[in-house]
Amino acid sequence: MEISKLKAVIFDCDGVLFDTARSNRKFYNEVLAAFGKPELSGAQFVQVHMMTVGAAIAYLFPDMSDPGPVYAKIKEIGYAKFIPYMQMEAGLEPLLAAIRKKKLIPGIATNRTNTMAGVLEENKLTAAFDIVVTAADVARPKPAPDQLEKIMAALNLCPDQIVFIGDSEYDEQAARAAGTWFVAFKQPRLSARIHVGSMSDLGKLLRVNE
Repeated sequence: MEISKLKAVIFDCDGVLFDTARSNRKFYNEVLAAFGKPELSGAQFVQVHMMTVGAAIAYLFPDMSDPGPVYAKIKEIGYAKFIPYMQMEAGLEPLLAAIRKKKLIPGIATNRTNTMAGVLEENKLTAAFDIVVTAADVARPKPAPDQLEKIMAALNLCPDQIVFIGDSEYDEQAARAAGTWFVAFKQPRLSARIHVGSMSDLGKLLRVNE
């Protein structure tokens, strides 16, 4: 990765900006319970943690020809009450400040949809990112490259001017398809060329504190 060429640092949300395991598990378990289904298994959680809500519902309710009742229940439950269970990654705010000081563009590419704005607002991070692209903003969510391609088009940047920080196979595949640099965050199992274990490590990699 040629640091001198970088213009934008793009983050996934779940598992990178925030540890959302607890909040997402609580959310999906409440939905499942409403339909008499058991709580998420470990394997199921791994899948839904990467997916859009739509994909997760199709995966968790494969025999339901009309998922309308599930979506109605999701609307009734809402997501706001689960946001407090999200834990902001240590060192995120100083890193975002350092990124901006270096004149790099901070952004988000996430498979969340209508919950992303609330998450940022609740954590006072709305103004911290210059561009946020969710699954609702593109035709195809990750692992398709649409979100990263939309960001590149909006910022008039080339693939080698962007680094995407993610923690899932979907993130890795999206970056590869878009041609951007990819950094695996806290996931040594991913076959990324670059791995980091903390926001501090990421700051050193990006040389934003120099």
